[in-house]
Amino acid sequence: KHVREFKFIQDHFKGHRKRSRIFGWMRSFFKQFYGSVTEEDYTTMRLGFIMKHCKGTPKFNFYIYMIRALEFDFKKVVGISWYLWAMLMIFLLLNVQGWYVYIWITLVPFIMLLVVGSKMEHIITELAYEVAQKHTAIRGDLVVAPSDDFFWFHRPKLVLLLIHIVLFQNAFEIAFFFWLLVTYGFKSCIMGKPAYVITRIVISVICQLLCGYSTLPLYAIVSH
Repeated sequence: KHVREFKFIQDHFKGHRKRSRIFGWMRSFFKQFYGSVTEEDYTTMRLGFIMKHCKGTPKFNFYIYMIRALEFDFKKVVGISWYLWAMLMIFLLLNVQGWYVYIWITLVPFIMLLVVGSKMEHIITELAYEVAQKHTAIRGDLVVAPSDDFFWFHRPKLVLLLIHIVLFQNAFEIAFFFWLLVTYGFKSCIMGKPAYVITRIVISVICQLLCGYSTLPLYAIVSH
């Protein structure tokens, strides 16, 4: 079967040109919003995992393994470490009038989350590129070759660390807002301008939903 006939390749591989690579990054960015893991992505990644780690057991229950892996990673991202408290102390020290620290503490985690989600989607695209470049025709099922080399500095756990930082900063932003609301009221001067406050809360909620719907499940399936 010609390699271009596989749905996984059709969805991700658009050619070898530089323009196609740019299109791949753009597609990876937008795909995290409307469909984090398609059926073709899941089945292809599942087969790649089984062929690399469980070749002797083709009926390996990949779904249960992924659920357990996701639960294990989730325990890490909801934990609190010393470096997170250190970042929080730095934020409180930099909370000076005119520096707009509240805006940055909202935007930076959101941008980080978008970059991480795009990277996870792009790794799946790179797997398709690798198969399309190495093969013209394939007998049987399409098998990808997962590798740590696709991750930043060849360290998948670095992505989990970034997700951990994003969720902590986001949770602090939401908790701090409700603490100010209960203690001083919405119209208090310490709350800031209403337009900024509402914008920060909306971004924080979107960040939480996007991470739960797309980024964390993507990390679980791509990294494992």
